Amino acid sequence: MKSIDSTLRDMPDIANEDRPSVAGKLEWVGMNDIEMPVRLEDDQGNLIQSTARVTAYVNLIDPDVRGIHMSRLYLHLDQAFQERPLTPGTLRQLLSSFLDSHKGLSDRALVRVDFDYVIRRKALESDNVGWRRYPVSMIGILEGQEFSMEMGLEVLYSSTCPCSAALARQLIQDQFAKDFAAAGPVDFKKVHEWLGSEEGILATPHSQRSAAELRVKLTPMFQMFPIIELIDEVENALKTPVQATVKREDEQAFALLNGRNLMFCEDAGRRIQTVLNDDERVLDFWARCTHYESLHPHNAVSVSTKGIKGGYVAGAGTPVRMDQTIS
Repeated sequence: MKSIDSTLRDMPDIANEDRPSVAGKLEWVGMNDIEMPVRLEDDQGNLIQSTARVTAYVNLIDPDVRGIHMSRLYLHLDQAFQERPLTPGTLRQLLSSFLDSHKGLSDRALVRVDFDYVIRRKALESDNVGWRRYPVSMIGILEGQEFSMEMGLEVLYSSTCPCSAALARQLIQDQFAKDFAAAGPVDFKKVHEWLGSEEGILATPHSQRSAAELRVKLTPMFQMFPIIELIDEVENALKTPVQATVKREDEQAFALLNGRNLMFCEDAGRRIQTVLNDDERVLDFWARCTHYESLHPHNAVSVSTKGIKGGYVAGAGTPVRMDQTIS
């Protein structure tokens, strides 16, 4: 009777031993939707854990080899994420291990990690705190000794239509003229009460939840991913991020923020474009602002990029770079 070790040694290895029926090089080979827990630091330096979906790819440069060693990619992933938190250094070491385990087969590796970054956010006015979830993607590519990083984010915010606000103000003015034109001198108390009534403020502009989807190519010159820094940068530019815990005083403050920051999707796109253009950590970016219109059954959308040669293409769909198309 054969031992277990002997049985394993006698197992066929088709990917290595068989030649492909059709020869050819492949841009990417690997796995996606790998379930994997990841750890990373929050803005206070505390380790937090999230459940991720991971993509692991290498290219196949030998046209006569039938397949890569997919199990090696998984084992390297599992080891890396068990031993170390998710950092730029972790991604680079992981990609190096992919290539080391595929010598002669691959000279380019990619890993993408999709997870939810969950943090506590303070309310606008009250002392309450609530949880916010931000979908995040980390993408690392290693080609030879050249390492590049990209990060994807989604930030939710509220947008109030400037056109709708102007039309609502006009109706309020018309109603004021109708109610007070023949009254002679205007009584302050009556006007004050009128302004607080539904009869006076008879029209309101339409607002909607909106989303800013970002893909940024980062300089590989920092130890930790600037997740919260970029989230804060975008939310501060838009000024109306959605809220978690809301009491009446918070809702009133939110109404004031919306009234002071009327914006079309074009305005939102330009605000984000400005802050990312000025951010030295960002080599390139793609940003799509989608306003889920309450007036229409369709959405209003703007797309912008940094506009550099060979960079992101400002298509209407998912971002595309000249050197990779993993979405």
